[in-house]
Amino acid sequence: MADTSDTRTPAQIEADIRRRRETLAETLDEIGVRVHPKTIVGDAKARVVANVDHTLGRAYVQVNRAVSDVRAQLVDEEGAPRLERVVPLALVVVGVVGLLALSTRRRKG
Repeated sequence: MADTSDTRTPAQIEADIRRRRETLAETLDEIGVRVHPKTIVGDAKARVVANVDHTLGRAYVQVNRAVSDVRAQLVDEEGAPRLERVVPLALVVVGVVGLLALSTRRRKG
């Protein structure tokens, strides 16, 4: 903090005033940059991108975990398919696809 005693010379007082003006000018420039519409929009975009990246990262982890769980159900430790689980699942998939194909044929006809 500046010396406020009466022993300062006019040159010291002028130097203090000059320093304070420079500090105020820097602060005003910084405020001007912060409240500029482009800066505000840029900051908002950056926050949105960060949130999207975070959400996508979490979704990736969840999907990866689900795929690993399904793989663990359908493949044994050696990597061979577990036929007792794969065959019934394949039959269900074929049945659902067949039903969907039949239902679309009935709508067209």
